Amino acid sequence: MGKMLAGIKIALLGGDAREIILLQELVRLGAEVRVAGYPPLPELKDCLLFKEASNAVRQADVLILPVPGADERGVIKGTLTGHTFRLDEGWVDEVAPGTLVLVGVARPVLKKVAREKGWKLVETAERDEMAILNSVPTAEGAIMMALQEMPVTLHGSEAFVLGLGRTGLTLAHMLAGMGARVTVVDRGAADRARALALGWRAISFEELPTAIGWAQVVFNTVPAPVLTEEVLAAASPQCLIIDLASAPGGTDFAAAQKLGRRAVLAPGLPGKVAPQTAGEILARLYPRFILDGLERL
Repeated sequence: MGKMLAGIKIALLGGDAREIILLQELVRLGAEVRVAGYPPLPELKDCLLFKEASNAVRQADVLILPVPGADERGVIKGTLTGHTFRLDEGWVDEVAPGTLVLVGVARPVLKKVAREKGWKLVETAERDEMAILNSVPTAEGAIMMALQEMPVTLHGSEAFVLGLGRTGLTLAHMLAGMGARVTVVDRGAADRARALALGWRAISFEELPTAIGWAQVVFNTVPAPVLTEEVLAAASPQCLIIDLASAPGGTDFAAAQKLGRRAVLAPGLPGKVAPQTAGEILARLYPRFILDGLERL
C-alpha cells in the first residue's frame, strides 16, 4: 500500500484497544495522526498526543470517532483514560464543514450535530465488509456468553437465531458446527429457504410465538422489537436470550424482567472479546474508507 495516506491529517477522539492498532496502521501509511483521550503509550510514539480535543481536531482532514460513537447524551468515551468528550463542547466548532467523520454507529444526537455542522458522516459498521468481518468475533462472543450462562452444552441444544443477516448467518453456521439444533427466524422467504438448504429449521416471525417454547437459547440480531411481551411469555422460563442488536436491541427487557426471563443486551462484542482482531479489521478497512471519503481513489 505504500504511503497511501501521506499528507492526510487524521484526528481521533477516545476509543479503546481497537483504535491503538488502527492508529499504528494509519501512521505506517503516512498519515499525520492527532489523538486526544489516550495515555502516552509506546505504541503511539509517532502520533501527536493532545490533552484538548480542540487542538487535535483543528485543521484535520478526517475525524475518527470510536466504533460505538456518542451515547444518547452525546458523550464520546475514551476507555483507556476514562476521559470523555461531549458533542456540546467547543471542540465541535473546530471541525470544519465538509470534514470526513468516520464512526461505527451514529446515534441521532451525532447525526444531528453532523448535519448542522456540515460534516461528511460515514457509519462504517453498516458497510458490508466491516459487518461481515466483525460477524466472526461477534458470533464467538455470543457463543462464549451462552456457554457461561447455560447449564447444558450447546451441542444438542435448541438454538434460535433471529435474523439471517451478516451476523446471523455466521452465528448459525458456528452453532450448527457445535452440534446445536438451529432454528432460523427471518422475515424473508429467500433467507428462510437458504436456511433450509443449509440443513436448519426456518420459520417466520409470525410463527415465533408458537415455536419459541422449545428454545433453550435465543440469539437476536434484529434491531427492531421482535421479542415482544407476547413472544417472551411463550418462551420457557429457562430460556436464555442474548440480544446482539444495536441498543436498545430487539427485546422488551422490561417485559422480560417482569416475566422472569433471562435476557442480556450484548452489542459491540468484537471490541470486548477480541480487541486485537477487531483492531486489525479497522486497520484493514479504514484506510480505504478514508480514501473513498476523500475521493482520492
